[in-house]
Amino acid sequence: MADKLTPRATDYSKWYNELVINADLAEHSAVRGCMVIKPYGFAIWEKMRDALDKMFKDTGHVNAYFPLFVPKSFLEKEEGHAEGFAKECAVVTHYRLKVDPNEKGKLMVDPDSKLEEELIVRPTSEAIIWNTYKGWIQSYRDLPILVNQWANVVRWEMRTRLFLRTAEFLWQEGHTAHATAQEAIGETKKMLDVYAEFAEKWMAMPVIKGSKTESERFAGALDTMCIEALMQDGKALQAGTSHFLGQNFAKAFDVKFTSKEGVLDYVWATSWGVSTRLMGALVMAHSDDQGLRLPPMLAPIQVVIVPIYKGEEQLATIGEKVTPLMQELKSRGISVKFDDDDTKRSGWKFAEYELKGVPVRLAMGPKDLENGTVEIARRDNGTKETVPFEGIADRIQQLMIDIQDNLFAQAMGYREEHITRVDSYEEFKKLLDDKGGFFLAHWDGTKETEERVKDDTKATIRCIPFGMGEEEGVCMVTGKPSKQRVLFARAY
Repeated sequence: MADKLTPRATDYSKWYNELVINADLAEHSAVRGCMVIKPYGFAIWEKMRDALDKMFKDTGHVNAYFPLFVPKSFLEKEEGHAEGFAKECAVVTHYRLKVDPNEKGKLMVDPDSKLEEELIVRPTSEAIIWNTYKGWIQSYRDLPILVNQWANVVRWEMRTRLFLRTAEFLWQEGHTAHATAQEAIGETKKMLDVYAEFAEKWMAMPVIKGSKTESERFAGALDTMCIEALMQDGKALQAGTSHFLGQNFAKAFDVKFTSKEGVLDYVWATSWGVSTRLMGALVMAHSDDQGLRLPPMLAPIQVVIVPIYKGEEQLATIGEKVTPLMQELKSRGISVKFDDDDTKRSGWKFAEYELKGVPVRLAMGPKDLENGTVEIARRDNGTKETVPFEGIADRIQQLMIDIQDNLFAQAMGYREEHITRVDSYEEFKKLLDDKGGFFLAHWDGTKETEERVKDDTKATIRCIPFGMGEEEGVCMVTGKPSKQRVLFARAY
């Protein structure tokens, strides 16, 4: 078992880093800025991926795969896109190495292998995909194209943190093509709703939906919609984005179609994505000073059974008793592990599964065998009780629902306590330092004011929330008129 974690209240950043490593989610790679996702962490990501993949397919999308390399000229075609990603690009200039003639055993770049055109390791795939779509689209009959890709991307980050910001990460990116602006906007909103449903139903993490300001939009988009979640240190985390790209990429790559009326027009586009950053969100939204607290719907192990015994005979008797229960739980779609490892003591196992966030732990010893009972412990609230073994499968199935709901309720309760309406810039700055969280405040709509707040406080406008309606007021910074409150926070 790993050492005790640094308490969140002492050093939240250190707590997070220790937890990701000690819970066997990921570790730093020998490649600077990259990570190794370990089997336990990857099992959680697979559950996320599988759930999202089904949601995408249920809304009519299909999966495809596009090249890792993007010709530099493709990236340059959409000006805003090129400018937005230029500083993060890894560039391939040569295609071969050779043995250094001056230093035995060393390799050097073969100067004769210089590429005619430099290749960018994809930071995102709009450019390569829209160049491909040009060959796929001629008529309205070819539309819509509803394609998703599961892939890795590279963005050369200088300051990295496991899952939250790494030079290479895993994600999905949807890229769709439509005959009308209305259809593309509808797709953008639909996929944002999919992300919000996944975050709240599967991750048990409440989110706020809204549009980004112009300065925070995806490079090359006309509108970027997002879901924003609040972490336990009072900072926001952008958990997913969906972009209405207009006709920008169609014009850049000359992707036209003939409409039903016989008119030639440019195609309308969207893109949308979530990444392994969601793993960081899952850790920070729910975990405590003892370790992970995983929502049952995403836990690789939902139930662990720890036998407490002396000698092989007692272990065999306990194993015989719980085997039908394990079969019953598996038949109900509940993953279960019987930990009969005789090299670890039961106390060590309790702490290890607490660290790894297993939602339900059962312990059974000789007295339980005599009395027909079992000890059941919940990871979400730390409660333990001894209950009859009979009917335990029904109880566990209900606990899966109760724990999922409770984690969401706790996260929602934290958010509600940390979402504050402010009208004064001084009050905003004071509460931002004292309390953190989300702040609903009036803004005059200018980039200058947005930049001033960012420079003064490191807080940004996370989104212009949907569904709040207009509210006449004055900007908390400049006193100029404002028609709606926006959501401010410091963020990851």
